[in-house]
Amino acid sequence: MDTAEILWEPGPAQYEQSQMAHYLRWLAKAGYGDFADYQALHAWSIADLEAFWRSVWEFCGLEAETPPTAMLGRREMPGAEWLPGARLNVAANLLRHARGERAEQEAVVAMAECRDTRRVTFAELYDDVGAFEGVLREHGVQVGERVAGLVANGYEALVAMLGAASLGAVWSSASPDFGVEATVDRFGQIEPALLVAVNGYGYGGKTFPRLEQISQLAERLPSVRQVIVVDQLPGTGLPPGERFSAWDAALARHRGSAPSFTPLPADHPLYILYSSGTTGKPKCIVHGAGGILLNHAKELMLHGDLGPGDRLLYFTTCGWMMWNWQASGLLAGATLVTYDGSPGYPDMDLMWRTAAAERLTHFGTSARFLAECRKQQLSPGRDHDLKALRVIFSTGSPLLPEDYDWVYGDVSGDLLLGSIAGGTDICGCFVGSSPLLPVRRGEIQCRFLGVDAVAYSPDGEALDNARGELVCRQPLPSMPVSFWDDPEGQRYHDAYFANFPGVWAHGDFVRFTPEGGAVIYGRSDATLNPGGVRIGTAEIYRQVETVEAVADSLVVGRPVDGDVEVVLLVTLAPGQALDDALLKQLRQRIRQHASPRHVPAHIVAVPAVPYTRSGKKVELAVARMLQGDAKAENRSALSNPESLDAIHEALDEARLLPT
Repeated sequence: MDTAEILWEPGPAQYEQSQMAHYLRWLAKAGYGDFADYQALHAWSIADLEAFWRSVWEFCGLEAETPPTAMLGRREMPGAEWLPGARLNVAANLLRHARGERAEQEAVVAMAECRDTRRVTFAELYDDVGAFEGVLREHGVQVGERVAGLVANGYEALVAMLGAASLGAVWSSASPDFGVEATVDRFGQIEPALLVAVNGYGYGGKTFPRLEQISQLAERLPSVRQVIVVDQLPGTGLPPGERFSAWDAALARHRGSAPSFTPLPADHPLYILYSSGTTGKPKCIVHGAGGILLNHAKELMLHGDLGPGDRLLYFTTCGWMMWNWQASGLLAGATLVTYDGSPGYPDMDLMWRTAAAERLTHFGTSARFLAECRKQQLSPGRDHDLKALRVIFSTGSPLLPEDYDWVYGDVSGDLLLGSIAGGTDICGCFVGSSPLLPVRRGEIQCRFLGVDAVAYSPDGEALDNARGELVCRQPLPSMPVSFWDDPEGQRYHDAYFANFPGVWAHGDFVRFTPEGGAVIYGRSDATLNPGGVRIGTAEIYRQVETVEAVADSLVVGRPVDGDVEVVLLVTLAPGQALDDALLKQLRQRIRQHASPRHVPAHIVAVPAVPYTRSGKKVELAVARMLQGDAKAENRSALSNPESLDAIHEALDEARLLPT
């Protein structure tokens, strides 16, 4: 395979001023070692996990009331023990700038379609966190109890999370566009003591009141003692009854209360996140406080090059792990710019106008968003002043090579395009960006430091420059401490360690290049095997979604006589038809740029492709439909569940469903 074209390299000043370069110089002075380049640094980071993670703790200035006796105790997976002996508080670390020289710096700029922009300093954030912790204590919330948020991506969500973390409660959030059933599927499992909910939200120029849903949710969650209602949709009010109180009034009762920053063991639960739940109830994934703190410090400050005074906007919802990830940007002394609403309203240029107006240094989004900007032929670098922008993060799905071209041609030729990949399971990344390395077209830059990731063959052999299962052979701090209600750990074990004992199998199909980069080919559990040859779905998406007539696509396998044939579903651009000419174009392009084995046996037009609420394509639900298990999917986890009905009808008309 040819070496991919280099699209960007850090200049001498960019290299020297990066957080990673500061870290390299610090390592040499602190006696850890003098590393010539990133490759040498990474090799050390996985050869001596204890020394590497200790250096991250020290360099990033992490704080604990009682320091850990080691970075890593028990090393076997599952069950690795991080920061044994430590007693710490995540909120204390994220708010450490509130009483220093950055106290009057903006900590949060909260923007929304339906509310005025709010600007809050670190000192003001500290005060509000203390007041919200007072609200929790007023309602009897104890250490280890759950606080749930059906909240918009804005200021109140951050305050609630930090208040819960300060007390030692466990935070879990979902997006307010989740239906009642989808929300109960999540929160009903963890039995929260208190719920924070918005009374509505705005999206795409429309408003969506949620009072009725909040009332229903309160009835369906008997563990909830009080619902604190955020006036996200001004003038909407709150439901009647003593169980509901207004956010502003609740905090006003506790003005002057300081956060307690309760010190707790490193494995004390901080977050409960959820799997997508497209084929059943979501798994409740429990993340420990110390592991999240340590891993996010490395990812944001070193790999993300995020430092004091930087300004980060990651377009996300509170139902996606990227919300938890970007919240840790406070640790670096950065300003978080949040946005609640549609990234495409009133047009796709909104986020770029925001980046210019807010002088963003870091902008995070999805591969899907960048692809749509390319298709609409936007040129943000021409139309806006983006001189402050140093880093663009992309995740959610593999980033097409053409979208690398678009960013460097139409946004800026002088920034780091950081395609990152990991997941909810680790609330972080296995592979992603480094400010020390070049960006190659169509490739993720590197394995992250401390991540012993390789591609495995089905027999468990490490593959060199070949596609295989993405595995991690040594523990990471942010691997879950458990699944909720899994006392023996069997479901946790089965989710990640059943295929390769003692080795984490992530469920992605990957190739690591000789230069140290990575190419993700899609989910391995959606990997196609026509004729016994493994094919990643992303290999087909790369070809199909650059065709102008195709707005979106989905690739699934259909079992036929002991084999699998490829089925391609396409959503067409306005005014296009799936005629013979387009069918021929698609098949020829896939054959020429992928392989004959990638060519679909069937191409079917559908009105829309199904997505989870965090913006990921739902391949498995459609694959199970083709297997005759049409009811296997959990529709409440989808942002557009009606798409499955239309797909079922289209597949039936094409005579592809089992009889």
